[in-house]
Amino acid sequence: MNLPNKLTLLRIALVPFFIFAILINFPFHYLVALLIFGAASLTDMFDGKIARSRNLVTNFGKFSDPLADKILVLSALLCFVQNGLCDAILVIVVLFREFSIVSVRLLAASDGKVVAANIWGKVKTVTQIIAIILVFILQFTIELMNLGIIPINSSDIAIITTAFYIIGEITLWISTVFCIISGVIYLIDNREFISME
Repeated sequence: MNLPNKLTLLRIALVPFFIFAILINFPFHYLVALLIFGAASLTDMFDGKIARSRNLVTNFGKFSDPLADKILVLSALLCFVQNGLCDAILVIVVLFREFSIVSVRLLAASDGKVVAANIWGKVKTVTQIIAIILVFILQFTIELMNLGIIPINSSDIAIITTAFYIIGEITLWISTVFCIISGVIYLIDNREFISME
């Protein structure tokens, strides 16, 4: 197995630790989750660059790289719903898009073709990663305020927490718009695999 594929598998392997860091409430758990998520996201950047620069692009990589992205991002979004940081409708929209794309890939695979992610899929993933990182930063900041590390009036913390939730939600919805756009473009570009004829 080549290095890019190992990095992709590492991204998947980091997901359980990432989920644990989000869902288990211990001091600075959002910071720990952010660091794990950041490390996993970096593997996404490096595996593609290494594969292209060293001519190590494989069918396994074309399939597993977008799958690893989906596992990482959806794990974060589902954990956000669990912690009350994200609207469930947003996650349903993302899941619908992802299942649609996976279905097209399976149809293509039945014809012996591997359909790689397009540029819009990469834009979608990058905007999702940025939005998720922002939510972690905002939640970590709230924790620092609650612990008194960032000095602020306790009466103001509730207002700031609400404002941070709204900022995080808006950012996540912006990434979801890119998710929808990339999904529509992907379906149009690969419409031959979903022909009703």
